[in-house]
Amino acid sequence: QVQVVESGGGLVQPGGSLRVSCAASGIRFGLNTMAWYRQAPGKQRELVASITPQLRTNYADSVKGRFTISGDGAKNMIYLHMNNLKPEDTAVYYCNHAIASKMFNWGQGTQVTVSS
Repeated sequence: QVQVVESGGGLVQPGGSLRVSCAASGIRFGLNTMAWYRQAPGKQRELVASITPQLRTNYADSVKGRFTISGDGAKNMIYLHMNNLKPEDTAVYYCNHAIASKMFNWGQGTQVTVSS
C-alpha cells in the first residue's frame, strides 16, 4: 500500500520562496511519473507540476517560470521549489501519481499560505 507524507508548507509573504517535500513508501518515485497538485479553498484540485522517470518536467501555465519540480531517487523524495509566490498560490499541496489510473490514496497535504 502506497503512503505519502507531504511537508514543508507554511506562511510566506508575496514574492517569497518555499520548498515542499513528499516522502513515500510503497512506490519508487524514480520509476513513476509523479506530480504535485494543489487545492485552494472552494476550488477543484489541480495539477501543478509533473516529473517523469527521465526527469522531463511539465508545469501548469500559472506556475511556469516560478516553480520547479525535482526528485531524489536515492531518498525517494520529490520536491516542489516555489519562487515569487503569489496570494493565488495559497492552497493545500499534495503529491500523487501523474497518471489518473495509477493514483493512490491522497496524503494529508501541506498548507501553503501566501499573505502579507
